[in-house]
Amino acid sequence: GMSKGAKVSFKITLTSDPKLPYRVFSVPESAPFTAVLKYAADEFGVESDSSAILTNDGVALNPSQTAGAIFLKNGGDLKLIPRDKVGAI
Repeated sequence: GMSKGAKVSFKITLTSDPKLPYRVFSVPESAPFTAVLKYAADEFGVESDSSAILTNDGVALNPSQTAGAIFLKNGGDLKLIPRDKVGAI
């Protein structure tokens, strides 16, 4: 196989739902993280352009990085928060 096909895995939890559902996504590390955000938001039925991805420490991620860069820096355990819930916690 080609080495550029390396993938990273993210477990993304929807924190606005009391049941804390999560999805695991495996994406090419070169994929833009905006695509991961959009895919996760679609899976949870929330608006991607009004959602934020946070680390477990509650730090909002800038999605204009590659999935690989985000994984290296923050690991694969992330949270998705619809923005209408941000600040309402």
